[in-house]
Amino acid sequence: MTGLAQWLETYGICHQHPANRIIHHICVPLIQFSLLGLLWLVRLPVPDAWPYALTNMASLIVMLAMLYYFILSWRIATGMLLMSLLMLLAIQQIHSTGYLFDVSLVVFIVAWTGQFWGHHIEGRKPSFFDDVRFLLIGPLWVLAHLYRRLGIAVDSASQ
Repeated sequence: MTGLAQWLETYGICHQHPANRIIHHICVPLIQFSLLGLLWLVRLPVPDAWPYALTNMASLIVMLAMLYYFILSWRIATGMLLMSLLMLLAIQQIHSTGYLFDVSLVVFIVAWTGQFWGHHIEGRKPSFFDDVRFLLIGPLWVLAHLYRRLGIAVDSASQ
């Protein structure tokens, strides 16, 4: 499986029930946000002179994911970059309050509970049980749905 359209189609097969789709549209971004929040707290071994926003695992993961997303589709990657940057800005603000770990952990647990509840409703196991790369595809699937609603092509092949 190499193309974005094929990844999204395969992911969508396990997300047909309307309730599961709604749950995923809510919980996938929350999981992304909470995971980045938890990873923000993991410092990288870089010089102290680096900006704080570049000294944590969340920033590194976003950069690596963006490379993969740009390989799949520059259009969807651009949207994911914007979403990720907005999440990181919010995370930075929450971090300044001292509650980032607590907020991220609670959101992470609640969102994953929602995901598994959605799959229980669907009657299918989560896609990432078959291929861990679907953990990266889930956010693209949600964003692709938004793109379609806005009339934006996901990639050049979908024009």
